[in-house]
Amino acid sequence: MDRVSRMAAERPVVMFSKSSCCMSHTIRSLLNDMGVNPAVYELDVIPRGREIEQALSRLGCNPTVPAVFIGGELVGGENEIMTLHLQQALKPKLKRAGALWV
Repeated sequence: MDRVSRMAAERPVVMFSKSSCCMSHTIRSLLNDMGVNPAVYELDVIPRGREIEQALSRLGCNPTVPAVFIGGELVGGENEIMTLHLQQALKPKLKRAGALWV
């Protein structure tokens, strides 16, 4: 879990994904459309991706992807991100983390 925490703290927005996950693609598109450039780690492509996926599971991510961290804090998956977006709370959170300037 230390590795996940270090990776999540590297950028304002970090997303753990799988290349075949349509919900991961949807969340990444939403963030990109908002002007956010998240660090995306494809767990089915990167070395030790399975270990990272197990750590995300231990953190409570179910399903494990997509898992989005904003400002180093686990926000959650597609349900949590879409809920924040629909409540108009996602953009302010991204601004506070330094992921958006406008």
